[in-house]
Amino acid sequence: METLFALLPIVLVLVGFALAALFWAIKSGQFDDLEGPAYRILHDDDDPRIPFNRQREQGREEAKDGDGEEPRDEDRPSGS
Repeated sequence: METLFALLPIVLVLVGFALAALFWAIKSGQFDDLEGPAYRILHDDDDPRIPFNRQREQGREEAKDGDGEEPRDEDRPSGS
């Protein structure tokens, strides 16, 4: 019985932390878009707002200005 009285406050504190973490996650928007990241991988990456694509497009423009040809694959920055 003494063990029960000792464990009960500990359990209540842990439940309080779990509820606080849950409400924080809900308030900060962690559960707003559950499907977006799964579909984002399927979208085309030719968006110029993506920094890598912006650099790649600038490289193409510089190559066209230089000799009038598109850069070869080995001249383009790698995606890794």
